[in-house]
Order: sequence, then structure tokens, then C-alpha cells
Amino acid sequence: MNAERTALFSDAPVRKAVLTLAVPTVISQLITVVYNMADTFFIGKLNDPLQVAAAIIAMPCFMLLTGFANLFGLGGSSLISRCLDTGDQEKARHYASFCIWTGAAAALLYGIAVVLLEPMLFPILGAGTDTWEYCCQYAFWTIGVGAVPTVMNAELAHLIRAEGYSKPAGFGVAFGGVLNILLDPIFIFTFRLNIQGAAIATMLSNLIATGYFLGFLCRIRKNTVITPSLKAFSIKQHIPAEVLSVGLPGFVMTMMSTVSNGALNHMAAGYSDTAIAGMGIAKKIDLLAYAIAQGMTQGTLPLIGYNYTSGSHKRMKSAIKTAFAYSFLIACAGAILLWTLAAPISRCFIADAETVGYGQHFLKIICLACPTTAVNFMVITVFQAIGKKVQPLCLSLLRKGSLDVVFMVILNHAVGVSGIAWATPFADWIAFGISVVLIAPYLKRLSDD
Repeated sequence: MNAERTALFSDAPVRKAVLTLAVPTVISQLITVVYNMADTFFIGKLNDPLQVAAAIIAMPCFMLLTGFANLFGLGGSSLISRCLDTGDQEKARHYASFCIWTGAAAALLYGIAVVLLEPMLFPILGAGTDTWEYCCQYAFWTIGVGAVPTVMNAELAHLIRAEGYSKPAGFGVAFGGVLNILLDPIFIFTFRLNIQGAAIATMLSNLIATGYFLGFLCRIRKNTVITPSLKAFSIKQHIPAEVLSVGLPGFVMTMMSTVSNGALNHMAAGYSDTAIAGMGIAKKIDLLAYAIAQGMTQGTLPLIGYNYTSGSHKRMKSAIKTAFAYSFLIACAGAILLWTLAAPISRCFIADAETVGYGQHFLKIICLACPTTAVNFMVITVFQAIGKKVQPLCLSLLRKGSLDVVFMVILNHAVGVSGIAWATPFADWIAFGISVVLIAPYLKRLSDD
């Protein structure tokens, strides 16, 4: 880490440090969401709810790739940041190489497994005879072929961010996103590949973005500890256990989101394919607020971890409060915007009246969880940055895939399809309360130090 980046972590005004690290990360997260939305948007222009529903059904499996990127990317990023603070560059290189190669291997195996298990997996996720073939086409290219580049694209962004390269990390993710948006209409409409074209565009954009990150690492190889060199690969010094334990909350959070979305699609399928499509559109749009909260926390994680290790607890607390204030206020504004513009936003994706009706109704419900997302993510990130394992894991489990699934079942029986959507804010507000209870004593101890 050069002197300029060290100064950013240790000496720069906290507000400047937070914005310098977080803004590029937020932008890259937003662009990632936009290009994930692009598939739904352009597929929706075919005005075929079945193809939209198929992309939504396959999405939980695709989302889990982000979990692998978080497992090795966030886990490695936090540990590398701490090693750089203590001057242990050699161990930082071991962490980086382990994360890169293990992440790639895990993605490859996962991609193969999804393709082989399609006959059992997709019916559980809500696929029927009308959407089956579309699901298989989408999953083959985005997961079967695209698993490794999708994971490596996001993971390498996390790792180089640990050294303060927030802008190049943001640019790489943004570059892949913009490329996906450009390729989608070409493959869907020009080549007339429909949903399969959207999947190919996603795979190619992630592959090219991964190439950008590898090229960037090659250019700075003399000034970075982030290396894909097999010579640096090591499983000694408890490296696997440390990476997995720190990154596990991020992976679990994504995995439970996958479970949550799978359960949601399965229950919505009991009503109609248009209900799945409408719910999927609402969830996609709501990801904008999710992306802002995640970007703020991921961007500031190295700053929090660095100052925790160096003992600068006052600066650490100031960084937490600043990042939280920005993300919470923006999340509240986002919730108001999504509620107000739910109908026109839904119509942007598809002209089918029934699907739009479902989409705007679900979006008005789901967006009520936006403010709590900002709090929950920040609390999880603080505990990750200081090396805590139990708290972030428990909070990750609470938010998605457990409480919300229970609420889905109860409210679906009680009030019908609207109850499936209400499960999200119910679960997030409960997780919010527990987050406050967990973090308040810790922040008080920081003030007393």
C-alpha cells in the first residue's frame, strides 16, 4: 500500500475518506444492479411474461455466485487490509492467491452442479412446463459457462479495494455492467436469441470485466500484494479457516437471499407466471436501495478494519457514523421514490397490464424495508471488519431465508399473494431491532476507549 493510500486510511478527514472509498463502490454496485436489471428490462421488451418469469426463476441460482465472490472477496479483503496495517505483506499475498484460486475452483464446481441438477432444482424454484426450456437456456450461459468469470469479476474488485484501489475496482465492475447493457439488445433482438441472448451477453460482459482486472493486476504487479501467482498459494497459517470465517457472513447472507427468492418464486408460482414476473420486477427495482447500502458498507470496510487494527477507535467510530448517515438517508429517499413511482417504473419493464399490476403492488410493499437495510448492512460490516464471526452470521441468517420465509408461509395463507411481499419488510424490521441491540453496546465501548 503506497503512502497516499495509507494517508487516506489513517490521516485524511473521515468524511473525505468515506466518500473516496464508498462513492466508487456505490456507483459500481448501482451499475451492477442496472446491468442485472438490463436482462429483465430487455427480455421484458419481448412482451412475453413467460421469458421474464424464466429469468426470475433462474436468478436465485445466479445470485449465489455473488455469495462465492463475497466469501472469498470480502473475507480476503478484510484480512489483507489488516495484514497491510501490520506490515505483513507476505501473508497478504498468501491470502490473495488463496482467495483467487479457491474462488475460481468453487465457482467452476458450482456451475457444473447447477447444470447437472436442473431437473430437480428448477421445479422447486417454480419452473413449469411453459418456462422450463427458457430457464435452462438462461442458466446454461449465465451459470454453467459464466460462473467463473462472474465470481472473479466481483471478487477481484473486493480484493484490490483492500489496498485502496477503490476507483479502479469501481471502474471494472461498471465497465462490465455497461458492456452488458450494450450487448443485451444486440444478442436479444439483432441476433434474435431472446432470453438466451441475454444470458450470453451477461456471460461475455463478466468475462471481459475479469480480463480487465487481471490486466490491472499485471500493470501494478510491482506495487501490489494482490497476486494470482500459484507460488503464493498457501493453506498454512490457518489461511483457509480465517478467510472462510470472515467471509462466511457475506456468503450466508447471499445464500439465504437465494433461499428467500427461491421460496418466494415457488409460492408466487402457485398463482401464475405473471405473478412471478411481477414479483421479480419489483425485487429487481428494490435492489437499487440494496446496492447503495451494500456499496457504502463494502467501500468503508477496509477503512474500518484498518483503524480497528491500528487502535484508532475514535476515527473508526467516526467512519461508521458517517457511512451510516449517508446510506440511511439515501435509503429513506429511495423508499419514498420507489413508493411514489411504482407504477411508471414497473411499466418501463413490460407492457403486459397484469404483470405491471403485480409489479407496482409488490414494489410499494417491498420498498418499506429500504431504511432498515442500511442499518443491518452497516452493523454486519462493522462486525466483519473487526473479525467478529457470530454476530454478522446471526444477522445474515435473520435477514433472509429464515424469518422472511416463515412470514411468507404465514402471510400467504392469511392474506394471499400480497402476504408473500409483506414478509420482506416484516423480517427486515425485526433484524433492524436486533442489529441496534447488538451494535449499541459496542459503539459505547468505543467511546469509552
